[in-house]
Amino acid sequence: MLDFSIPELLSAERSLLVFLLVTVLMGGGAAWLTGRAFAAAWRPWWRVVVPMLLLGLAVRFIHYAVFRSVLLSLHYYLVDATVCLLFGLLSYRLKRVRQMVTSYDWINERAGPFLWRRRT
Repeated sequence: MLDFSIPELLSAERSLLVFLLVTVLMGGGAAWLTGRAFAAAWRPWWRVVVPMLLLGLAVRFIHYAVFRSVLLSLHYYLVDATVCLLFGLLSYRLKRVRQMVTSYDWINERAGPFLWRRRT
């Protein structure tokens, strides 16, 4: 008989709660604030990528230092960095749409949560 569980197979933390707390809540929250800050400073979107990759390393270190998880694992680092990238780029885009609609409201209008368009 096979003796394994799906959470152990998918996560070195062996706990979905630890993943949600550290990676999603802490790492995603920091990524969200960083993405908004880059958009507020009118930086291009691609400038968000490197800080998010570094934040993925910090999240992996928190998993290692606090919860005795694996530190040097490409798989788990890519999961953490992907979550940080998603949150960072999503918040960047939402902030940029809000900026373009409010700062240039005479030429732009909202076309959805992630888009704006020229007024006709």
